[in-house]
Order: sequence, then C-alpha cells, then structure tokens
Amino acid sequence: MSSTRSSRHQQSHERILDAAARAVRRAGVAGVGVAEVMKEAGLTHGGFYAHFASRDALLAEALEHAGRQSNARVRERMRTRTDAGESPLSALVNEYLSGAHMEALELGCPVAAVGSDMQRAHEALRGVAQSRVRGLAALVADTLPGDAPPGSAWALAATLVGAIQLARVLGPDGGGNEVLQACRETVLLQYVRQDSIV
Repeated sequence: MSSTRSSRHQQSHERILDAAARAVRRAGVAGVGVAEVMKEAGLTHGGFYAHFASRDALLAEALEHAGRQSNARVRERMRTRTDAGESPLSALVNEYLSGAHMEALELGCPVAAVGSDMQRAHEALRGVAQSRVRGLAALVADTLPGDAPPGSAWALAATLVGAIQLARVLGPDGGGNEVLQACRETVLLQYVRQDSIV
C-alpha cells in the first residue's frame, strides 16, 4: 500500500471511529448501526470491511477511542482550571459534574454513557469497558490528596458516574443541575480538610 493510500486509509479509519464514538455515547451499544456510522463518516457502507472485521470489532475500538478523546478533553479542561488556581480534585469534580458534560451526550465520558450496557456486552467489549473504568479511577486517584482513605478513588469515580447519569435522566430543566450541584458540594466538602484549595 502506498504511503498516500495508507494515509487516506488511516484518515477514513479515524473518521469512522469518530462517528462511531459519538454514536456509542448518543445511542448506546445496541443503537449503533454500521450503515449509519459509515454515512455519518461520509463513506460508503461497502467500505466498512476494509477497516473492521465485524460490528463488534468496530464497537470495541470505538469505545476505546471515545475513552481516549474524553480523557484528553477532561485533562485539558482540568489544566485550564488548575492554571487558574483550582486544586486538581476541584478541577476534576467541577469539570465532570458540569452542566456542559450533562448535555454533551456525544462527547462526554463513555463510562457514564454506556456503563450499564457493559455488563451484558460480549467479552472483548466488556474488556475495553473495564479498562475505561480503571482509567477513570486512575484519573481520580491522581487528584486525591495523599492521605485520602483507601478506596476513595473508586468511591469518587462511582459518585461522578452515577451523578452524571442521574442528572442526564432528569435533564437540565427537570432537576439535573440540582443533582450536579449537590454532588459537587458534597464531594468537595468531604475532602475539604485534605484538599483546602478548592
């Protein structure tokens, strides 16, 4: 394969992954159709198998892609907040439990978007989801003060995911913003003694 053709192939692959990652977050795993993803990527349905062996292979790679995108986005926004004086913990909590994240279904955290689907998913997809969950817990652990109680990263990660899921169910006009505010305040109060710059 020539370098030009290889480059075009890689660009098409990335477009498919971007479209599939948005679709997974928006519609859940069961709601992702190959034809719709290819159309959104601006490619023909027939070209799908030049990129993926199956729909399951697409879903697994799309979920991993969504996780990388989300992680990079959150870290960038956290960096903006910490540069302005917020602690890493406050930056993470305020960014994850924001109204923008609640409403950004196609761009938000894939763990929150499809976590409940994963317990019934095939093994390869469940493995990717487990990796994304561990990645979120590791991100949380990086922000916690050194003397946080054992298990705090798991407890906080579960709180973040659960809060955004509940807020999305209620919606911005039905109480979702109140859920996010209550969870932000409660989480930050819990760590205020260890993490005083909030």
